[in-house]
Amino acid sequence: MFPVGPAPWPRLRVLWALWALLVVLLAPWRLWAIQETQECTWQVVLNNLESVGKNDAIDHFVDQELYTVDKVFDLLVDAPIDRDETYLGFPYYLKINYSCTGESSEALVRKGHLTGLKPVVLVTFQSPVNFHRWKIEQLQIQMEAAPFRSPERCDAEEMCLMSWYTPMPIKNGSVVMRVDVSSNGLGPFIPNKRFHVNINGFLERGRDHELQFTVGNELFHLIPRHFVNVPSRPLWYTVDQTPVLILGGIPEEKAILLTDTNFKDFFLVELSIDSCWVGSFYCPQASFTATIYDAIATESTLFIRQNQLIYYFTGTYTTLYENNHGSERWVRVLANECIKRLCPVHFHSNGSEYVMALTTGKNEGYVHFGTITDGLVSFKLLPRDRSVCNAILVDNCSITWAVFIAGDYNLLMLVEIVGPTSSKYFQVVSYDLVSDYLVVLYTIPEFIPDARGLEFLMILGTESYTNFPMVPKGMSYNPYNNLLLIWGNFLLQSFNSENFIYLADFPKELSIKYLVNSFRGDMAIVTENEEIWYLLEGSYQVYQLFPSKAWEVYISLQVLQQSSRYAPNETMVTLFYEDNKLYQLVYLIDNQQGRLIKRLMPVEQLLMYQQISKEYVLERQGSHLTLSFSNFCPFTVMRLQELPNPQIYTRQERYRAQPPHVLEPWGFHSENSLAVYQGLVYYLLSLHSKYDKPYADPVHDPTWRWWKNKKQDQDYYFYLANNWRSAGGVHVDMTSYEKIYDLKAENELPERIFLDKGTSYSFSVFLTTRKPEVQHGPSFQVLSPVDLAVVLADPDCIEAMVKEKVLVNRNSVLFWVTLSDKRSCFDQGISGHHLMKTSMLVKVLGSSGHCFQNTNRGPRMQSNLMVPVLIGCPPGKRLAFDITYTLQYNRVQNKHYFDCVKVDPEMPCFLFRDIFYPFFLIQDLVTGDSGSFQGSYVLKVVGGGPTLDTIKEYSEEEIYRFNSPLDKTGSLIWTTENTTTTEDLAFNIMSHNSLGIEWLCLENSPCHDTIPHNIFAPEFFFKVLVSNRGVDESTYCDYQLTFLLHIHGLPLSARRAFLILLVSASLFVGLVILYIVCCLLSPYMVKVCNILRWKINSIIGLESNYTYSTPSDSRAFSHSGTMSWRSSRLNSRVVYKGAEENKAET
Repeated sequence: MFPVGPAPWPRLRVLWALWALLVVLLAPWRLWAIQETQECTWQVVLNNLESVGKNDAIDHFVDQELYTVDKVFDLLVDAPIDRDETYLGFPYYLKINYSCTGESSEALVRKGHLTGLKPVVLVTFQSPVNFHRWKIEQLQIQMEAAPFRSPERCDAEEMCLMSWYTPMPIKNGSVVMRVDVSSNGLGPFIPNKRFHVNINGFLERGRDHELQFTVGNELFHLIPRHFVNVPSRPLWYTVDQTPVLILGGIPEEKAILLTDTNFKDFFLVELSIDSCWVGSFYCPQASFTATIYDAIATESTLFIRQNQLIYYFTGTYTTLYENNHGSERWVRVLANECIKRLCPVHFHSNGSEYVMALTTGKNEGYVHFGTITDGLVSFKLLPRDRSVCNAILVDNCSITWAVFIAGDYNLLMLVEIVGPTSSKYFQVVSYDLVSDYLVVLYTIPEFIPDARGLEFLMILGTESYTNFPMVPKGMSYNPYNNLLLIWGNFLLQSFNSENFIYLADFPKELSIKYLVNSFRGDMAIVTENEEIWYLLEGSYQVYQLFPSKAWEVYISLQVLQQSSRYAPNETMVTLFYEDNKLYQLVYLIDNQQGRLIKRLMPVEQLLMYQQISKEYVLERQGSHLTLSFSNFCPFTVMRLQELPNPQIYTRQERYRAQPPHVLEPWGFHSENSLAVYQGLVYYLLSLHSKYDKPYADPVHDPTWRWWKNKKQDQDYYFYLANNWRSAGGVHVDMTSYEKIYDLKAENELPERIFLDKGTSYSFSVFLTTRKPEVQHGPSFQVLSPVDLAVVLADPDCIEAMVKEKVLVNRNSVLFWVTLSDKRSCFDQGISGHHLMKTSMLVKVLGSSGHCFQNTNRGPRMQSNLMVPVLIGCPPGKRLAFDITYTLQYNRVQNKHYFDCVKVDPEMPCFLFRDIFYPFFLIQDLVTGDSGSFQGSYVLKVVGGGPTLDTIKEYSEEEIYRFNSPLDKTGSLIWTTENTTTTEDLAFNIMSHNSLGIEWLCLENSPCHDTIPHNIFAPEFFFKVLVSNRGVDESTYCDYQLTFLLHIHGLPLSARRAFLILLVSASLFVGLVILYIVCCLLSPYMVKVCNILRWKINSIIGLESNYTYSTPSDSRAFSHSGTMSWRSSRLNSRVVYKGAEENKAET
């Protein structure tokens, strides 16, 4: 039965309508009480830069390149901005409106603006898969939306169309963003709402700048035959990491449904695949079809199966990897294999995502294990040496399903085995990918056990069985609570993969088609005939949601409310969880019009209606009957109290940014002021990314560098803004851009908890009971009618302590719960890497499926609180070099401090001959805590060079020689007087109380005999690695810090020093001797020089007289041989003049 609603629709009788009204009137929780407040909801769309102010513009997140807004910032001449920085803007804005039932959205937005309403937007960036390339962090930014008036012409009013806008920031390594919109507390009441705004790497802009798909061609019409009476199919993807979801199963069409908003909107895309049947000649496949059967989406890559062929397509995500990693076309992989099924891996690990392909035909009994890293896909055949059939010593077997447990690198396979008599049975086989070890964990019984009225039955091998054969079809595994489910026409569950429990509430006549797991303590079950069942993990009762009487009651209420989300003719397309809520994708046909919608599956309402419909009593009071209900919830009130501040456990880093103040009477922003908002948000996030540097700032806050030189001028900027004199009409308030460290708890358990070594998480649970039990005796005592249980997935790793206090006067019980790490299940790791998944389940005994709480979003299930727990080094913790205190302490200990000649404030120098005392900080980027590192660590010089450009990395053998106290080759760079070493005695163990480091630079070390490049002493840059791995037992964190240390004043080697001394002395002696010689010979030298000069002048004078004189002049000249050189020079001039006169006369 494919319709989701009751079929046929006319079967909704008046009796059921009256029953629905009776439920509404008599339900003790008054879930449908009439509220005077309007039902309003937020509306958020994405706009690019050209669409700002346009009324109906809706864009998809395609562009990933930033643009410059420096021209706008150049106008801000008197503003607290750094003019040396380049300010960039993001390619998109978030456009925010709201609507209420029965009113115009435009009028509501204007009214909200005039009453002070401002939307508050919280953008959460999902941490990346590949932590080897990107930093693991839980980052959020909270922004206040800026009002913007539409530039479209409007003559009727001063303010026609308006909306609120915020920048839509992007972050390297993140392609999945959650947008939570809330109110600032003014104006109408609008419930908070979450939107998914993801980057779509499978869209591109064509030559005409229109969007087009790279995976195929968009189909613009939904044809009813694609959905009506078509079986539903599972939606497979990597949990929390997938920006684009795909869904196949459209009959006889190579088309898929594709969405980047979790089916808020979607596209029908015909894929451009070749549909080749090369492998069909040796594959046992009777017929072929164009239908896409299996579809799996990962962070960057899409996988599909069409018949026996597998294709993948990698999107273009410049925020994840290089641009050229994107595919140009669908890539066919495993072309020579017969693939019968794709199996998803829901969680990533070790920086990669995974997918599995089950084979048939020639490679029966093997699994093709696919790894996706940065968009690069590779497959390997498992098991490596032999098939599963050979390993378990059977001749004929087939792998039906496979589950990969990433934390253990273990592959669980559901294997169908054909015995000698053609009888079939199934086994669960485990394969270790590291050790290549394969073992049979469990053999599934051939027949369904006889539970004899019990809700569940432990399979021990001694129970009786029915005649119904067990037909396993698949498996599901939850890594948080280690729950393994084997499903088919039954449900088997196990927490250790060896001992199984049979859930008898699920009817053996049905067959499960797929499971939908929330991984937060509950799951939905879809059968082959499209029935929907529900299971709370930790309980053994399975609830039927559809078809059921509760569903018919709910449909009746929807008909009374004239809901447009339900129709007489509807078909469920898929079922999936989003934000811990169950959703349906349903195709409706109403008034001969078909449409595809996403709607909430009302699990809580259906469970309540089931309880009410089953547990009621008709009692006669006088002459009439009264209807009474039994409430099986053991408490009336359940509250969580004394919750600690969440950030230290959730590791959420949050920044706050508000739009710049505009000098406009109505408070509306312009395109320039929005561009300034873009640049400020970008600069705030860029400060965050640049803050992860080795040298710690004096103030532990990323925004300190922004305002450190401008705080003294804050009053001046405020004066300009108050007098409407701010340049550019924009005022930037320094207090509007900050990091938040003191978020408060919201009276609910966090989304997840990170625990470091020995840390604990505490809270209390307050329960008001229904019927107190009083025990009379020697002492008056109130017995607690409620019991609180804490179920731990890994009791060897974490422990819980529960203390109870009965509050007699309040008819209540208070439980204090403390969850602690036992310091036993995790080695040291880098911050955020290789965390161990486990969980804590807090439940009130006897309340599963019976207790609900009214909220403004409808009823919410109580009493079962499942919290994922991640054990290891939490994200956001780092080791930093405390340069400020290091300089102070070294100056005191060494009685002086000499910096380099060329001072670098970012990297101060240390003198070689001084003892070096390093100090380090443990900085918590989430809570803002910063304190001295008190643990032990190992310091190694792992690289170096005389200049920054010549720094080279040292090999492992060189690192040992340069740093180990056991070195006998004369290669040590440094030494210390500390005697504590590692277990193998290879390296010294340092701490904050160490006696300091003495620089050696022995003969065979790289810093020995450094050649100076100028008249100053030689310098050397050491690349230093500091790590506490293996020497510090106080934390799970493997703090690894690599930084450059600038040392100056290095001594020269004895040989080079002697050579320089010899050369210098020789030059000095030579100069002295030369001076003495010059002093002794100077009188003679002067006399010789004078004679030589006189002779030269005489020769010059004779030559001139011979050339230009007359005969009489010549005789006169011959008698003046004894004249001085001055007279001869004068005579020569006279002779020369007389010669010229004689020449003139002739």
